[in-house]
Amino acid sequence: MAPNRGASALLKGKDAFPTRQMAILAICRICEPIAFMSIFPYAYFMIEKFGVASSPAQISMYVGMVTSAFAFAEGISGAFWGRLSDRVGRKKVLLGGLFGTGLSMLLLGFAQNFQMALLARALGGLLNGNIGVLQTTVAELVTVEKHQPRAYSIMPFVWCLGTIIGSSLGGLLADPASHFSLFKGTVFETYPYLLPNVMCTGVVAIGLTVGLLFLEETHEEKKFDQDRGLEMGQWILNKVWRGQTDYTPLSDKDGSLDERNPMLDDHRSPNYQSTTSSPTLCSSRSSLAEPPPFSLDAVREPAPTLREAFTPQVCLNIAGYGILAFHTISLEQLLPILMSREEAPGNQQLPFKFIGGFHFSSETIGIILAVQGALQMFAQLVIFPWISNRLGSLRTFWLTIASYPFLYLVAPYLALLPPHLRIPGIVMLLLWKVTAQSLSYPSLAIMLANAAPSKKVLGTLNGAAASSASICRGFGPTVSGALDTVGSGMGVSGLAWWTCAGIAAIGWIPGCFMMEERKRPGFRGVEEDEEVGLGGPLADSDSDSGSVITLTPEETGQAVLSKQDI
Repeated sequence: MAPNRGASALLKGKDAFPTRQMAILAICRICEPIAFMSIFPYAYFMIEKFGVASSPAQISMYVGMVTSAFAFAEGISGAFWGRLSDRVGRKKVLLGGLFGTGLSMLLLGFAQNFQMALLARALGGLLNGNIGVLQTTVAELVTVEKHQPRAYSIMPFVWCLGTIIGSSLGGLLADPASHFSLFKGTVFETYPYLLPNVMCTGVVAIGLTVGLLFLEETHEEKKFDQDRGLEMGQWILNKVWRGQTDYTPLSDKDGSLDERNPMLDDHRSPNYQSTTSSPTLCSSRSSLAEPPPFSLDAVREPAPTLREAFTPQVCLNIAGYGILAFHTISLEQLLPILMSREEAPGNQQLPFKFIGGFHFSSETIGIILAVQGALQMFAQLVIFPWISNRLGSLRTFWLTIASYPFLYLVAPYLALLPPHLRIPGIVMLLLWKVTAQSLSYPSLAIMLANAAPSKKVLGTLNGAAASSASICRGFGPTVSGALDTVGSGMGVSGLAWWTCAGIAAIGWIPGCFMMEERKRPGFRGVEEDEEVGLGGPLADSDSDSGSVITLTPEETGQAVLSKQDI
């Protein structure tokens, strides 16, 4: 008997990449790096205008406090927001985080003293737990193993793009009254840093609106709840494209959010009707909040406890996040210092006691950092998926953490190169840096998602990982900056770099004990795509209910769903 083509099409559609929802998620994601990075071009001048510092050295210290306040506050609240997303759903927490980001940007724009600026940045971190929740949403959207590298490369790419846009907005729009007569005598002269923050808040508002109207819930239980925002978004689309009258979710028909058979969710497939020969499947639901009567969610196991959720593999992954975040954020601070520092004098005491830098101008440094952003976007979209598909997430991660210490050991010696080799030297360093970063973070994210004992605690685990990374990002610039100051006083400009090499080498310890969990609950691998015959499994087994859906033929050529309890 010929295989059922409708079932084949459904299973094929289920394996497609969820392009539309990933695009909507990317629009929500790009708002945050734009808002976060816009402060960096004018932070020094803002602190100087506050008059809180008595010397240029103190200005740098206060700038570090303002920029680190966000990371510390985010580290404190990240686990809470992740846990909350496991209870109330991903979408509500994501939208709340965007709202908190916009509010903090407005407060920063109206800040006229250091305390207000510090409070605004800290508030932004406290109200924003979106890093971990976004990773959770991606993990729930992408349920086919072969799509993971592609999916997990998109969010870092969006972050890189947002940092470029945010830095440009902050540099161009700060203190507009000093550059454009149009703004003289306006509120933007009284509050010189309000304009870039208003623009960034506008971008956040756009992302908040798009998310409210078009982002679908991915939580396995909350996605059945009625979503007024999504209904309003569909109504707007129906008005724009009048030919579309039925409710059609924005998730791709060939890339459903559901881990189970899409035929089971009748509110997502309104044209599907069970046959009359199966009266038990013919009952209808009164609302979207009521799961289908034959849904596999009818029998649910409770979420794992915190002790059960934080398995050894999960803990190793979270430790890896913290160590990686510490030395990579230190690298982001030390690299501009190396490029700015005066050239090395002639009397050096090699191999360890030497001091010097590239002595590049600020314009040259700006161009180099812009090139770095472009290189990282390319590495994120092209190099990472290619390598990860061939080596797997664990081997890709091993490759990067093995190379990091050598990068830090070599970097300070580049200042000793002759002038005609300095640009090639820094380009080599940047290529090494962006490739390592583009490979390491997405690999960790994939391994954490696959190591989760249940989808019900994905938000909690990603929130804990985000907290670990944020706290270490807060300490990294402070510690590396202090070590660089001490090393410069001793005539050893490589002290901070070599300390980072030692910390990166410590990252080998958890990495050596990590294992690649390729089958998280509800996850579908490539091998499950191969058989679509009648009477064979149509969808993967549901780990929560312990049931398998099978497809059996009827004389009419249609399919009837039957449930076999194991």
